[in-house]
Amino acid sequence: MGVKERAKFYMGRIRAGRLQEMLRQVKWIYEYARHYWLAMIFYTLLGLTGTVVSLLSSFVSRDLVNIITGYQAGELVKTFAAMIGLGIGSTLMNQISNYASSWIGMRVDSEIKSDIFSKILVTDWESLTQYHTGDLLTRWGSDSSNISNGVLNFIPNLIIYLFRFISALVVVVVNDISFAIFAFLGMPVSLLLSKTLMRRMVNNNKRSAAMGAEMSGFNQETFSNIQTIKAFDLLPFYTSKLKRLQADYISMRLEFQRMSIGTSLLLSLVSMLVSYAAYGWGIYRVWSGAIDYGTMTLFLSLSGTLTGTLHNLTSLVPSVISLTTSAGRLMDIVEMPQEDHSQDEAAEAFERRHREEGVSLRLTDVNYAYRGGEAVFAGVSIEARPHEIIALVGPSGEGKTTMLRLLLSLISPKEGSICVFSGADEMAMSPSTRKLFSYVPQGNTMFSGTIAENMRNVKPDASDDEIVEALKMACAWEFVSRLSDGINAKVGERGGGFSEGQAQRLSIARSLIRRSPILLMDEATSALDVATERKVLQNILKDSYPRTCILTTHRPTVLSMCSRVYAIKDKQCTCLEQEKIDEMVQNF
Repeated sequence: MGVKERAKFYMGRIRAGRLQEMLRQVKWIYEYARHYWLAMIFYTLLGLTGTVVSLLSSFVSRDLVNIITGYQAGELVKTFAAMIGLGIGSTLMNQISNYASSWIGMRVDSEIKSDIFSKILVTDWESLTQYHTGDLLTRWGSDSSNISNGVLNFIPNLIIYLFRFISALVVVVVNDISFAIFAFLGMPVSLLLSKTLMRRMVNNNKRSAAMGAEMSGFNQETFSNIQTIKAFDLLPFYTSKLKRLQADYISMRLEFQRMSIGTSLLLSLVSMLVSYAAYGWGIYRVWSGAIDYGTMTLFLSLSGTLTGTLHNLTSLVPSVISLTTSAGRLMDIVEMPQEDHSQDEAAEAFERRHREEGVSLRLTDVNYAYRGGEAVFAGVSIEARPHEIIALVGPSGEGKTTMLRLLLSLISPKEGSICVFSGADEMAMSPSTRKLFSYVPQGNTMFSGTIAENMRNVKPDASDDEIVEALKMACAWEFVSRLSDGINAKVGERGGGFSEGQAQRLSIARSLIRRSPILLMDEATSALDVATERKVLQNILKDSYPRTCILTTHRPTVLSMCSRVYAIKDKQCTCLEQEKIDEMVQNF
């Protein structure tokens, strides 16, 4: 096989792969489109009605011209009134169609975004962390909207344009077939340019989506870390970086815009030549007596309709490219492994059965390694029971937070087992067992709203008294009670308006009010002074609720309050003897 033949072979394979990929994306879009067939039928009927009204207007225009040129004054008023009526009808139809399109579009957009949102939330956590949050926001926002617009518009518009083209063509052919030739003069050029435009559109859409996601991620990360940016005096650096990103994006968009302008100019030139040719032919046919002035007006109007509709049909090709590109970007996310929540009811029943005595947990010979990384744990075994505080200590980066992620089933062990149990009743860990946990993560994780709203996020039916009680247990009531609005005081984004220590205590209160059997605290008291830290843990221990508590800490001052202390280091997890714990406390 020669070089030329091999090149053709591989290009064919590439094209086939792209076509297969597009077909798979179209099939994915169809799964959404089929839920909205009633809306699409309604939208299509409105468009078809508008086409019929437009066609009738063309006939009335023909008659009006013939009346005027034939001086048939008796028919003039009636025909003119019909023309006005059709004009008003066409305007009303357009307004109704626009309103219906907006109403249906917003509903479809909301429903698709809601569905994509829920699917993103149940996507495997470790897989999802491969994407920047800015990229996820762009895919969920822009790409989902593109899909919703395409679902509503593409098939109806295809039907409407085809009906408009065929109906106009039939009228022209029935009256004078010679005029139909002019409608097809520009078709080869339109098809050739559409093929070129399609190839460029594929590349441009991918580049545009990637750069849009990069800019969204940059903006989101900048605004989230504005305090750090100010502290390091990085304002000039971030401003110049934004300008570079914007310049690259503008350059890419203008490059494609220049190509689109050239294509549009050529198509417009072809359209003008076709129109002028049609005018010339119409004048000749009138002079030769083959047609009257009204028929020429009708043909010229329909010739424009045929040419314009043909362009509309070819313009759907870029729409398909844009639509399938967005579908591919969303499929990258929603087709990742999904969490299994099939045991939700079993987990709820398990909690109800053991609400009085509490729930224990056990890790047995657990091995874990992040994807593409070194092993984090090898043969780890841990046990924790109700009314116990279990501490995990060790250097940073050795796996304490990873251990909590395993317990929350955000990640799964490669070997070994993790379960919750009470007596002989046992249940394997899964995303469903998160119902048994409360969690206080590292950092400031309060949501914007009020203190009470943050508490009710995890327990919607919590009373004011329950909120106050949880705040007291977390040693937060002492400052909340002094606020003018009390538990209804506003909390800014990421705990804005409160110190790190105050926000941390509010986070602890939020976890306590849920009254879950197991409480995980990841450096949850790092911003508290030693006295407050010990007071919070003492309140948890004294609480009659049978809570199993596991905490990670770098501060050994509270280790004397813990039932057991496990040291995580060098992929191992070792239960420390009291002598070693005393030594850690003394050397702190």
